Amino acid sequence: MSAIDEIDRRILRVLQRKGRLSNAELSAEVALSPSACHRRVARLESEGLIAGYAALLNRRALARGVTVFVEITLSAQSDDTLDAFEASVLRIPEVLECHLMAGSADYLLKVVVADSEDFARLHRRHLARLPGVAKMESSFALKRVRETTEIPL
Repeated sequence: MSAIDEIDRRILRVLQRKGRLSNAELSAEVALSPSACHRRVARLESEGLIAGYAALLNRRALARGVTVFVEITLSAQSDDTLDAFEASVLRIPEVLECHLMAGSADYLLKVVVADSEDFARLHRRHLARLPGVAKMESSFALKRVRETTEIPL
């Protein structure tokens, strides 16, 4: 992977905020010719700095306006237990993020649901059935103060 320079950083900053820009619009924003801009974006994609493109959806409009953070402690730390847990959690679409943690909990899940009743359903049908779970603590987010997909460059 080659080092990124300030022009690459400008391209990445703009694409994080406006991923649907055409190459012509992007090149104008970063003060680069369209052909040079296209080559740089292609290189950033091929080197894995740009992992993909996505639309950010309005969770509330899609009846997924409640965010719940779930701390999970497993009964064992064996590879088999961790692998079984991770494979199972990947099959739950309401889980947006799952992180293996250092600290008091083994995993932290970020879950989106419609409301507390929807979370109760998810808890009963899926979360409580995850393999190896010894303890689970859930915290409902009251307000989203900041959320971004932008990585500082």
